Amino acid sequence: MKQTTPSAGEFAGRRIVVTGGSRGLGGEVVRRLLANGARVAACARTSESLDSLRRSLGVGDELFTQPLDVTDPELLERFVESAAAVFDGLDGVVACAGGARGGSITEATAEDWALTWALNAGHFARLTASATPLLRASGGGSIVVVSSISGWKPGPQAQYGASKAAQLHMVSSLARELGPYGIRVNAVSPGSMLIPGKRWDRMRQQAPDEYQRFTAEFPGRELVTPEEVADVIAFLLSEQARGVTGVNLPVDRGQNAPTPQGY
Repeated sequence: MKQTTPSAGEFAGRRIVVTGGSRGLGGEVVRRLLANGARVAACARTSESLDSLRRSLGVGDELFTQPLDVTDPELLERFVESAAAVFDGLDGVVACAGGARGGSITEATAEDWALTWALNAGHFARLTASATPLLRASGGGSIVVVSSISGWKPGPQAQYGASKAAQLHMVSSLARELGPYGIRVNAVSPGSMLIPGKRWDRMRQQAPDEYQRFTAEFPGRELVTPEEVADVIAFLLSEQARGVTGVNLPVDRGQNAPTPQGY
């Protein structure tokens, strides 16, 4: 079978920022990049989660970490600048942090909408804006945002899907805007990921019948894993994807509806 993921050492010398990088998909991305020789700067909400990541990896100066809230533009920009100062430059960015708050359209408050937007579209915009001059100084680079199939497959809640759809539009626009500087911009859109201890894993253990009904949304009856999504993110960051920009690449095992509630 033809190899589609970077070989060991392919990212040697590369300097990459990952937001939301302490656990789940973000933690897997950090592991994958470090294993392939990159120097990685990761941020997350708490220092405890970042300390746990460092202990689990057993790494040293090749990992730079900083706790922060990505919805704070000043802190986010300062983190990117600090990472570039520590690593003497920047070659890639992964916007992995995200989330949602609030319920249905009649339940969600204006604050819920604003926070969800800030977590997804706003964070991606500020991360890209702060990283762009640094990537240009390095001769170009790759930006990857973790969006979602909810960005075009409708399901609850609307504020989450709308913010993810905004990310996908931004990718198309930014790929054209930043292309002349040698900067590629792409999106990876995971389906429902089976992450230990998270929503779908809890459903599998606590409500197995409901979980089995949900798997009918997947042709192969299996949810996608963080490792599978991280493989694709690594590909888009690598030189193997040097001809790829402005793309939204779903990694969802062919998932239909994005939630058990359907469309």
